[in-house]
Amino acid sequence: QVQLVESGGDLVQPGGSLRLSCAASGSIFSINAMRWYRQAPGNERELVAAITNGGSTNYADSVKGRFTISRDNAKNTVYLQMNSLKPEDTAVYYCNADILSSNGRNSRYWGQGTQVTVSS
Repeated sequence: QVQLVESGGDLVQPGGSLRLSCAASGSIFSINAMRWYRQAPGNERELVAAITNGGSTNYADSVKGRFTISRDNAKNTVYLQMNSLKPEDTAVYYCNADILSSNGRNSRYWGQGTQVTVSS
């Protein structure tokens, strides 16, 4: 069984910063790409940032220059550093990862989500 657990969501003022974490645990052999998505009320879930196991990254245009995705492969953890936050960044943030389990199964897993609210 593999689990992804996010943390770090909070209420923050516009212009502030937050760091989200997502830790994978369970019967993991290896982790390939890891991603952060977000979903605001009434909107579809959108890709925010992604990182390969080699460290290559890509970002949604709306967060380029403000958000940074990184990972610690030794800890099976992906991070999202969010700076210069705007009210439109308010959403539930989800991580997902492509994981090869110890039983040889390759699947995409999702975390439960963490709420980020940007408001004065």
